[in-house]
Amino acid sequence: MAISAKLIEDTARELTARAAIDIPTDFRQGIERARDRETGRLSRFVLTQMLENWEIATADRRPMCADTGLPRYYVTLGNEAQVQGGLVALERALRRATAEATASVPLRPNRVHPLTRADQNNNVGIHAPEVTLAVEPGGDWIDVTTVHKGGLFGTDWRMLFPGDGIAGIKRFFVDTLIESGKRGLACQPAIVGVGIGGAKDTCLRLGKEAACLRVVGTRNPDPAAAALEAELTELGNHIGLGAMGFAGTSMVIATHVELAHTHTGGMPVGIHQFCLSSRRATARIHPDGRVEFRTDPQWFTDYYRREGIE
Repeated sequence: MAISAKLIEDTARELTARAAIDIPTDFRQGIERARDRETGRLSRFVLTQMLENWEIATADRRPMCADTGLPRYYVTLGNEAQVQGGLVALERALRRATAEATASVPLRPNRVHPLTRADQNNNVGIHAPEVTLAVEPGGDWIDVTTVHKGGLFGTDWRMLFPGDGIAGIKRFFVDTLIESGKRGLACQPAIVGVGIGGAKDTCLRLGKEAACLRVVGTRNPDPAAAALEAELTELGNHIGLGAMGFAGTSMVIATHVELAHTHTGGMPVGIHQFCLSSRRATARIHPDGRVEFRTDPQWFTDYYRREGIE
């Protein structure tokens, strides 16, 4: 049985609203813990006000931040999943849902032509919204995750080399957080994603996915990566900067490291900070019409991280 493209469209529109309005519980609890341990007066004030703002946004069903970023989708297809009209129909459904949600939620129409600056007022355009596809063995369902992510700052990358080692990754991590915190180039505290390995585009992609698609409190199953996650979080919270760049100890809510096998001569690293408005929502769509909403994208599966040929 094929999944209705109209059902995908309706679900994506609802996900877009939920992502804009409702902060996931795991991130909210991370902010509460950061607030409780924060010693900086202004940083603690910012965190308290953000928690209150989220409560108001949920109660009023309005976006919790005026800048609703750049809506994008991550779609996982079960290997047996079918869509009425095929994958082209799926993409069109997501583009229609974006345009409809821009008007109904409403979302700020942030997408413009890069040269003429023309705005179609619907967040749809050339390569917009971005749709990233993944597959999973078995299953006749489709998972759709909506992420609202600011598209200006909070990201950096560096080509390190094997000789730089773990110490080089730590140095780059601290340099990036200090630079973004002092210059206002990210809205901290953040979930920080670190992509290590692959090619230049791979490490940046993994860094963004690690920041946007993993739940606070999860650990990479690779022991070396998990140990690095804990150490980077501790380093980030001891550089003297807190919420929104004020003095404090709450710059990082969590650090998520993802790995990709890379060229023997290099070690590219991409860092991505998912801002204080960490917005995501997921739904699993079944061919019988059932839709199950959740806040954990479950993007980084064993299959997605597989090392072997099969």
